[in-house]
Amino acid sequence: MTVDDTGSGADADGRVDPLQERGDAHAAGPGEDPLALRLEQLILGAERRYTPFQAARSAGVSMELASRFWRAMGFADIGQAKALTEADVLALRRLAGLVEAGLLSEAMAVQVARSTGQTTARLAEWQMDSFLEGLTEPPEPGMTRTEVTYPIVELLLPELEEFLVYVWRRQLAASAGRVVQSADDEEMVDRRLAVGFADLVGFTRLTRRMEEEELGELVEAFETTAADLVAARGGRLIKTLGDEVLYAADDAGTAADIALRLVETLSNDETMPELRVGMAFGTVTTRMGDVFGTTVNLASRLTSIAPRDAVLVDSAFAEELIRTGEAPASEAEAAEAAAAAEKEGEEPPTYRFALQPMWQRPVRGLGVVEPWLLARRDGQP
Repeated sequence: MTVDDTGSGADADGRVDPLQERGDAHAAGPGEDPLALRLEQLILGAERRYTPFQAARSAGVSMELASRFWRAMGFADIGQAKALTEADVLALRRLAGLVEAGLLSEAMAVQVARSTGQTTARLAEWQMDSFLEGLTEPPEPGMTRTEVTYPIVELLLPELEEFLVYVWRRQLAASAGRVVQSADDEEMVDRRLAVGFADLVGFTRLTRRMEEEELGELVEAFETTAADLVAARGGRLIKTLGDEVLYAADDAGTAADIALRLVETLSNDETMPELRVGMAFGTVTTRMGDVFGTTVNLASRLTSIAPRDAVLVDSAFAEELIRTGEAPASEAEAAEAAAAAEKEGEEPPTYRFALQPMWQRPVRGLGVVEPWLLARRDGQP
């Protein structure tokens, strides 16, 4: 592109570059891409005005605290470059204000910055990759994918922003509902949950045989299927790890249904490898949207020893299914209950799941465990 004598930003054909037309209050610095700077200003809605020191001073916080917030959000140190905007100052002021008001401790405010930064970083990367991947032809001949990025972002930004806030509020409402239903204050952090790992069998071998694009499509299909099933059946997807997903549910029956539906769904898909699932029930510590503790470790270990296209659960999970009437302690007990009900002229109890005890075995780091093989009872949906 050449600039004409009037400075209009027109090229040789008389077309005006929409990026040039918008102007730029600050030229790109050494080594910076002018388009990247324009994109930044479009997305942030503000120009670079402050160095980190100036931003901290304007927000009324110490440079140390400002740096902690900045790093917690996942951004690299920028020295004293003039790279921050009025929005950065406002964010610092708001977080510091929550601390000053006693609503958050300083450590908690840093955690808020970290959890938000980690979650949105992955979301932003996925969105840009997905939107640009679908562009095979630019809207005008001669335009590069880089040049197409600006108008796409300009069109999508307001809609995506509204949708992000909507989903966040929905998720916050659901989380708040679970908190107020907790039995006591301790249960808000250390809760009894059913935790499940679902793992694709032989994924490492697949990575050596499949092209990168094919592998990416398989992983995306697996994660999408798992996420949809977990959400639809009332569970919560905690995280995905490529060939593995971690989910949780408030009760064992919901988690069991999810596990079996995952196995059933993927086994009917010829493009998918076999699946194995391990689940445990017990106290779980929740932090920043993740789950930790012995229960989670046990579910992971059970996954590693589960048969292909099968579900293993620990004894606490099995006991919970029995306690809630979701499964009989044994087939003999089920037959006795049915006979007793028939004798009394009553409907026999219905069980959704069947449990088969397996051989006890040592599990690394957790001692000897007694896994149970979980299955759906005949005739149960």
